[in-house]
Amino acid sequence: MRVIQNHWLLVILLMSGCAAIDSYQFEQRYGKAQPRERVVASLPPGNVDFWSQVKPIIDQRCVVCHGCYDAPCQLKMSSIEGITRGASKEKVYDQGRLKEMSLTRLFEDAHSVVEWRDKGFHPVLNEYADTAEANREASAMYQMLRLKQENPLPDVKQLPDSFDLSLNRKQVCTKVEEFDNYAYKNPLWGMPYALPGLDPAEQDVLTSWIDQGAVYTARPPLPTPFVEQINRWEKFLNASSLKQQLASRYIYEHLSYAHLYFPEVDEKHFFTLVRSLTPPGEPIEIVSTRRPYDAAGTTKFYYRINEYVATIVDKTHMPYALDDKRMQRWKSLFVDADYTVTQLPPYDDAQASNPFQTFAELPITSRYKFLLDEAQFTIMAFIKGPVCRGDVALDVIDDNFWVFFTDPDRPSERRLEKFLALNAQGLQLPASTGSDNYRSIHHWHQYAAQQKDFLTKKDQFLADNYGEPGAITLDGIWDGNGVNQNASLTVYRHFDNATVEKGLLGQPPKTAWLIDYTLLERIHYLLVAGYDVYGNLGHQLDTRLYMDFLRMEGEANFLIMLPPAARVKERDFWYRDANPDLKVYISNPLFDKHSIPGITYRSDDPKLELYAMLRQHLADVLPTKHDMASIQDTGVRDQLNRLNQLVGKPATVMPENALLQVKTNAGSMYFTLLRNSAYANMTAVFDDSKNRLPDEDTLTVLPGFIGAYPNAFFVVDAQRLPDFVDALSGLETESGYTGVVDTYGIRRSNSDFWSHSDAFHEGYRKLSPLTYGVLDYNRFENR
Repeated sequence: MRVIQNHWLLVILLMSGCAAIDSYQFEQRYGKAQPRERVVASLPPGNVDFWSQVKPIIDQRCVVCHGCYDAPCQLKMSSIEGITRGASKEKVYDQGRLKEMSLTRLFEDAHSVVEWRDKGFHPVLNEYADTAEANREASAMYQMLRLKQENPLPDVKQLPDSFDLSLNRKQVCTKVEEFDNYAYKNPLWGMPYALPGLDPAEQDVLTSWIDQGAVYTARPPLPTPFVEQINRWEKFLNASSLKQQLASRYIYEHLSYAHLYFPEVDEKHFFTLVRSLTPPGEPIEIVSTRRPYDAAGTTKFYYRINEYVATIVDKTHMPYALDDKRMQRWKSLFVDADYTVTQLPPYDDAQASNPFQTFAELPITSRYKFLLDEAQFTIMAFIKGPVCRGDVALDVIDDNFWVFFTDPDRPSERRLEKFLALNAQGLQLPASTGSDNYRSIHHWHQYAAQQKDFLTKKDQFLADNYGEPGAITLDGIWDGNGVNQNASLTVYRHFDNATVEKGLLGQPPKTAWLIDYTLLERIHYLLVAGYDVYGNLGHQLDTRLYMDFLRMEGEANFLIMLPPAARVKERDFWYRDANPDLKVYISNPLFDKHSIPGITYRSDDPKLELYAMLRQHLADVLPTKHDMASIQDTGVRDQLNRLNQLVGKPATVMPENALLQVKTNAGSMYFTLLRNSAYANMTAVFDDSKNRLPDEDTLTVLPGFIGAYPNAFFVVDAQRLPDFVDALSGLETESGYTGVVDTYGIRRSNSDFWSHSDAFHEGYRKLSPLTYGVLDYNRFENR
């Protein structure tokens, strides 16, 4: 045993010695490494320009894998600052983390290359002597590009298992001093990883830029029209009245993840709302806090509008317009409304995380209308906001459901304000008390007791205000005032991410939510304002457990509109095989006992009948963008509509999210194919596979682009579309799907992969210029 121990000790010493020798050799050749900034006043003659030549290539070839928090090695290449920051071996997404992680948000938690080196990030560009040789040999980015050029992908359809494409794969994150060992062990792991190499012209541009020192010129100043808009909005947000200060805090805590834009100027430049130590007119010094409602550490800060300089990626893009109409709306809700603010609330953890206490003096109706004005954004924020992998929140929701909202102008809304004032303390969220890694069962019971108490009181409130027969009608459902398309939403889950679209898309889903103000606000403060992607296991588990109750509450609200017997039937169907105790949280015993909705039902399927009535109720505000009926080519439409009827095995074999390009004589048409996985119930915390019901899986086909993470590309000529649809309809096995991909798919190994990638992105940009963002290929399959 001692001999074995000594052997491994020798191996470890030799390996560490090799690393030291490599570093020593670099210093011998190129001098001591020194972190440096790369911005220059002007480019030397003949140099490659980063903005016009390099950035477009990086956006199209690198950002597709290096654009979000889960970018391999935290190497975010969506901005030059992310490239110069470099990489880190520490994972942002680590669900087993016992202690919260130090924050590493780009542009917030460090502001120079030196500061990022102090936080453990290592360079991917040369930081030794500034010579052409050193710029090449001491750049991990250069070496990765050259490795792929010298070792292209094998000429096979499916890549071998040596390419680990799992989301939680081990990340090597090699430093340039260790690169020779990396290349020896993994000669096929050059960049782009598990994708074809770059076109020679693109390769030449990137390597020449690196060879020349990877310098860049500063961004130009903002054009005057943007500055004028920013000045106008910062003046509004920083007005001194108590009303405005409280309203601005509310606005900030809900829009801190928004991509703001000024449609009166253009819809291409985006900005973010931040807190700054400096007043308007001075350079912004961001107040960096873990959550938007955390204390700023100073008694004085200012709300500022900061230019968003990174490449727009679909996963985090949530555009939000600031125009004259918005200004007048906010003034009517928060400034001109008849109420008084007596004092500003504190920023202590317990109260700041509870919006019902913090903003108690803001009118409920004003808050709710603010959220509803952009309801898609409000719901989408918990999917796109602070996360890139949303499994903590998303494995608690069905793959497909519709969302409706209660009318903010219903007569009982004022009574709801009084109800909340009396019960605000009982609506505490997990972030108010911190997280304990070892007491999840205790926390579940704690949340269960709190939610049960709140629902009991809510049940009484409903009985008192809506308990009379006929009190519940469709008039209580917000109809967008006849103009706002946010009145109904469709949610599609794709494993650990999801998409929220306006309108009632696809086939009628199994479940639906009816959201009122209290539920909408709690979802936001649980999953957006209060969620910490850098948090520990306890925080993530607590969030997951609490979200269970919020989903059930939304479903219970919807069931209220059904006849009593249908409520029971649907509740039992939605929660097949679930613990009977859980059904308490989707029922309102007192209300259910006496309430008969004032909605006339004539069929033996009240839920489908209700869906049809809601569709009619919302007819004026249902968008057609993703409606198959909007497809003018009847041949294409009729063929693809066949796929909307698929149930069971053919749907199960399909990927979660696939993009389809149909080539016609008139040009290309683009569609998204979504697999909706069925579950007996959504209550499993750790292993939802035991609740899977693959025989009930369905497929949805929609025009346009849905989802940030495509799993597959298909390209089909219109005349071959019937054969393609037949092939998908007959799927039974994995090998059958492989045959479909052989014929119609674009695999990772396809030599023309990048031209197809460009075509899909260009199609997306043309169809949805405002919401367009670079797609992410970290979930692109190898099947």
